[in-house]
Amino acid sequence: MRVAQFPAPGTKAAATDFIVTGGGCAANAAVAVARLAGHARFAGPLGDKSDAVSERILANLVAEGIDCGGVQRIAGGTASVSLILIDASGEKSIATRRGSGLARVLPADAGTLVRDVDALLVDNRFPEFVTAVAGAARRRGIPIVIDLDQPTQPDHPLLALGTHVIASSEGLSGTTDTRDLAQGLVCLARHAPGLLAVTDGENGVYWREEGLLRHLPAFAVSAIDTLGAGDAFHGAFALALAEGRELAAALRFASAAAALKCTRFGGAAGMARRAEVEQFIRAQKAF
Repeated sequence: MRVAQFPAPGTKAAATDFIVTGGGCAANAAVAVARLAGHARFAGPLGDKSDAVSERILANLVAEGIDCGGVQRIAGGTASVSLILIDASGEKSIATRRGSGLARVLPADAGTLVRDVDALLVDNRFPEFVTAVAGAARRRGIPIVIDLDQPTQPDHPLLALGTHVIASSEGLSGTTDTRDLAQGLVCLARHAPGLLAVTDGENGVYWREEGLLRHLPAFAVSAIDTLGAGDAFHGAFALALAEGRELAAALRFASAAAALKCTRFGGAAGMARRAEVEQFIRAQKAF
């Protein structure tokens, strides 16, 4: 729902918009890839047909043209569901009921999941599942983009498998125990040999390259909904790598996709199309 401001405890707030949409980092990123004219395959555990949330998630992905052949339906499992309020500035407040019965699921055949893909994008919400898939992708020698969304240990085996580890500012701070993003990247570099970056909302993206800290400012937009912007960034970046783009071009493409997402209400439902992103980039002044 969209509200003018978040309600104080014990009060009510009037909402001006309401939408029910799919969510989750990897699912949102898959929608971003599909909207950007890429071919997306989604893999992960969901509850069985008795879980209405899992049913809705799957239906939304299929409606976007996403290959869901890698989904594993788990008897008795439930997917997470969130209640989200978006205020007038585009900031969000979220309450989540975590799913159950899915955390320890392993992929039935990790090698098959990555056999014919050009890049792999994973988040770390289900680390055991995605570590197996990332290991299979590493053996194939394809780009592996890791969305460090949930704080973890900096020496977690998954992070060492990534060719590109891109953290949210919260994910990096929680993982490295510092709010200094530059220092956080240095700390992470002791354990993760791939390219390391962090997205910091309106402050843009920072990354380490040849031992130096680099920065790409965010595009200036009027934000009305930041929900899913990081997922749009990750999906667009992974697609750009699959298409063979150089790092700077991939980061710019991803930043544009994320910026456009912020101008639209509805989480994943507001992901931009390919032509919109390309037109947006052409309209910007060089920086």
